Amino acid sequence: MSGGGCSSCSCNGTERYGSIDPKLKFVIVAGGVISGIGKGLTSSSIGVLLKACGWRVSAIKIDPYINVDAGTMSPFEHGETFVLDDGSETDLDLGNYERFLSVNLTRRHNITTGKVYSEVIQRERRGDYLGRTVQVVPHLTDLIQDQIMAAAMERVDDSGLPPEVVIIELGGTVGDIESAPFVEALRQLRYRHGQENVCIAFVSLVPCLGVVGEQKTKPTQAGCSTIASLGLPPQLIFCRSDRPLLPETRAKIALFAQVPVEAVVSLHDVSNTFRIPLMMQEQGVTNALISALRLSWRLPVLLERWGRMAAAFDSYQGECRIAIVGKYTGLADTYLSVIKALEHAGMALHRKVHIHWIAAESLENFVDASGDSRLLPNGSPTQRHMAYQNAWRELSAADGILVPGGFGCRGIEGMLAAIRYAREHRVPYLGICLGMQLAAVELARSRLADGAKANSTEFDEHADPAIVVFMPEVDKTRMGGTMRLGARKTIFQPDGTNSIASLLYGRKPFIMERHRHRYEVNPKYVDRLEKECGLRFVARDETGQRMEIAELDRAEHPFFLGSQFHPELKSRPGAPSPPFVGFVAAAAGLPLDELAIEEMMLRVQSQDPWQPHSEESRGLDSSFCL
Repeated sequence: MSGGGCSSCSCNGTERYGSIDPKLKFVIVAGGVISGIGKGLTSSSIGVLLKACGWRVSAIKIDPYINVDAGTMSPFEHGETFVLDDGSETDLDLGNYERFLSVNLTRRHNITTGKVYSEVIQRERRGDYLGRTVQVVPHLTDLIQDQIMAAAMERVDDSGLPPEVVIIELGGTVGDIESAPFVEALRQLRYRHGQENVCIAFVSLVPCLGVVGEQKTKPTQAGCSTIASLGLPPQLIFCRSDRPLLPETRAKIALFAQVPVEAVVSLHDVSNTFRIPLMMQEQGVTNALISALRLSWRLPVLLERWGRMAAAFDSYQGECRIAIVGKYTGLADTYLSVIKALEHAGMALHRKVHIHWIAAESLENFVDASGDSRLLPNGSPTQRHMAYQNAWRELSAADGILVPGGFGCRGIEGMLAAIRYAREHRVPYLGICLGMQLAAVELARSRLADGAKANSTEFDEHADPAIVVFMPEVDKTRMGGTMRLGARKTIFQPDGTNSIASLLYGRKPFIMERHRHRYEVNPKYVDRLEKECGLRFVARDETGQRMEIAELDRAEHPFFLGSQFHPELKSRPGAPSPPFVGFVAAAAGLPLDELAIEEMMLRVQSQDPWQPHSEESRGLDSSFCL
């Protein structure tokens, strides 16, 4: 694009982007000093402020890693993989965007180095560049801008209209070699689209050192200098710190970064993430964005519901303890959407949810036939025994037990033990994906006459009976993008209309939920599981052959529900996932009869912060008005 317009044709840049609305605005969010500083929440919160002003907002995440997507990345290294409606496996920050902004993003909204290089190489192989020497500039940077523009025009909300403001988060740290092509592409985008249509926001760390807690500005000064030298001078500086910025700290940063003091924003620790947009609003971020982007005010503007939601998170009428029995409990980000879905349900029910992490392996009794404990890599026999006792103590104290998704055989016997405990002791249970499959395996082992060795072929290829099997249409030889992914229709069965799941979903004939799995409950054993084990498959896919929701009858268990899909992926603040609402309600001891569920869900659905405000609500609380 630099010096020669489009790299693959003779058109100039103006003709190339002629279809793009010249009024489209961009907010570019980059970070310095360290990665994982909170750029995702900062971007989401900026979006909340703009959306509260009445603008249609979208978001794009740029990830400089060479992976094509996040689907094959270790959850320990990268956190959870967030799945979109179209089946894209993306960075967890897209989950933050969707939850905060109540939008549905697509694969175009996650741009990676792997995607960009793959496309450039394919174009070169097809001869699209007409024999030119293919280079980072202009060919790669041109393609990055093409992909940004394509994503910017995607309709992501219920209005059916294209976005008016697009937030672009640049992953990693400015100055890293991996992000250099993206920084250059964003510089060109700012020049081509007009500086008045682009606002540069920089997120940096302001550490506090020493007993007196002196706030050090040097890292932020260096970061601002680096990003400005690359052609993206920051107009807003968000400073992460454990305490509010002192006036002298803000003044010093403003002086060295050559921005007004009002453009230096304190992003200090708060009680919950829903308070971040309110904290920004109090410091004039909305005014700064409107000024930088040459936007006109749209009044009235309210954050009243958002403020009420933030306050509700800190005030509750009761508590409940949820034990999450998983494979990746060492890092909370591996189950981020599950955590958020529990928070959303707790807020809606005015219950504080305390999450207790239990490593599934710790529930397994590692004692062989001779009575000797096996020495495992992660501890001595004594340490293992102590971990075993502590894990069971935590599990027995839980008000609800949740087994989330996962892959591989590690910890499976511990999960099965937890499911059996939940079933036998009538503790509310929610199984997601793997959690539903293992519920079927546990019941088969406990209740089928020939089910003592029941298992999934994921863990034992020669399992007999094979209660869970590999889906026939899935490719066994390729890992990336080969699972059953994205939003799929789940149809409630005629005999499942009075099930807990159906009531929680408002007796809809079908629902659309997101999936990510390679294995399924074996259709050959469905009849036996229902008749001999009491496990009701109340919802199936469109073919009727794939089981989607399973539950035990309420006469046997107050709440025992499993879903093949991942309901946490569509949970939103003020619009929580129905299975999570039912699960938290059961754990909190709330009634779950038919009438109680209907009334509960009506109350929950009225709390969506992005629902149109009635005239009555506009006068409720002016303290949250901009």
